[in-house]
Amino acid sequence: MCGRYVSTRSPQDLVRLFRVTDWDERDDLPPSWNVAPTDDVWAVLERAPRGSEAVRRQLRPLRWGLVPSWAKDPRIGARMINARMETVHEKPAFRQAFLRRRCLLPADGFYEWQQVPATERTKARKQPYFISPQDGQVMALAGLYEFWRDPSAARDDDSAWWTTCTILTTEATDAAGRIHPRMPLAVAPGHQDAWLDPAHQDPARLRALLHPPADGRLDARPVSTAVNDVRNNGPQLLEQAEA
Repeated sequence: MCGRYVSTRSPQDLVRLFRVTDWDERDDLPPSWNVAPTDDVWAVLERAPRGSEAVRRQLRPLRWGLVPSWAKDPRIGARMINARMETVHEKPAFRQAFLRRRCLLPADGFYEWQQVPATERTKARKQPYFISPQDGQVMALAGLYEFWRDPSAARDDDSAWWTTCTILTTEATDAAGRIHPRMPLAVAPGHQDAWLDPAHQDPARLRALLHPPADGRLDARPVSTAVNDVRNNGPQLLEQAEA
């Protein structure tokens, strides 16, 4: 799974890196070294603005944890932070979004935890690792997004609409595989146009666009257990710790 990640690039950088045409400067998210489920996160997606038929590439904040349009309780999103690539085209919560509402979630890297057995002097614990591309480039994690409207809200209440997202995962390889059996998927720059295009709806071809982040060229280093608490944030979380 992917349950925490790091996203510190400014929106100005993301607009340039992903060739975004639409970004509302009033939308601003601070850099985060401990992105957690239900946080707002930056997403790149292609969609026609309201009142237009022309699809444009947007940068916008979405809530991490996908809430299906048919959900009765939005709290279900906290359990839908990931979608398995192997079954995403079949699951009722994800299959329509996989065909029509795909996005990219920029990340510097992600965290995974490794179980450390107890010894005579210490208790069993989970050691966090930060996993990131060896070249330091931003990762474009493969995501899906969905719209949900609070049925109890007034008809003209725009705040009743939630836009939420999830991250696709697969079996882990290389550095990530030594830590955890699952890892997020990414979309290489040459495949991003096809991935974001809402008119592209062939499941097999869409799945072929997905790859391990940095093509598997990843570094993993142990970091402080301070990352375990979602209230902790800051670059100090990435400092290497003793494994």
